[in-house]
Amino acid sequence: MGALRGQVVLITGASRGLGAALAQAFAAEGARLVLCARDEAALQKAADGLAAAGTQVLAMAGDVADPAFAPRLVGAAGKRFGGIDVLINNAGQIGAPSLCFLETYPMDALERVFHINTFAPIRFIQQVVAGMLKRRRGVIINVSSDAAAGAYAGWGAYGASKAALDHLTRTLAVELDGTGIRVYAVDPGDMDTQLHRDCFPGLDPGSPPPPSVATGVFVWLASGEGAAVPTGTRIEAQKWNAIPKARHRPAGTQAGRACHGRKAAPAAPDP
Repeated sequence: MGALRGQVVLITGASRGLGAALAQAFAAEGARLVLCARDEAALQKAADGLAAAGTQVLAMAGDVADPAFAPRLVGAAGKRFGGIDVLINNAGQIGAPSLCFLETYPMDALERVFHINTFAPIRFIQQVVAGMLKRRRGVIINVSSDAAAGAYAGWGAYGASKAALDHLTRTLAVELDGTGIRVYAVDPGDMDTQLHRDCFPGLDPGSPPPPSVATGVFVWLASGEGAAVPTGTRIEAQKWNAIPKARHRPAGTQAGRACHGRKAAPAAPDP
């Protein structure tokens, strides 16, 4: 308890599901929270519950796909808390009204998926990274999916947007190496969330585990112990849970990374 006391953690999509579970998990470690979601009533209810338990919370309803929203939220967080230490890009959308094959996928829905799942995370990163660079520390965690790594019929738009986010994660890790900012992708796995129920309406209630099953690795990565994990790593949360805690720190690594400035830009890839 208290491993992140005083740290400021921004979580998008925090009114329900994994986002709400992450807010609870980080609050339990003493973090101060900046939360957002589109559903104002649900977000306020979640924030009120956290505040009643003693957590400092800034909650703002809004659409992460709105280019003006990230600057507004991060600006308000700066005035309230002084800056963001940990960013978790959790907000996401499957896309079309139901799982849809790419051959008939509505283009406006496809664009919306990429705006929420790929472009919005970059926008939030661009808003918080200057402060992280100034403090020479920070953690960015992008929520990935199994659909980013495998091809599943009907999941093409969502999977492609998450695969793009995974690649952006790896590239950001290279670009920010040596600055004190660590960047990760975490695939939480199947969970009992509204998104999962919408995709699999016939599934027995409660058959996937609750979202809380995936929160441990997020908290761990944001902590000092997580600094042992090389930046750019992609982790499957529920497989991580099965690893004995004594083995969570990779062999031969240290619990921190010295900040000696950025490396020279690597050679460009072949066209």
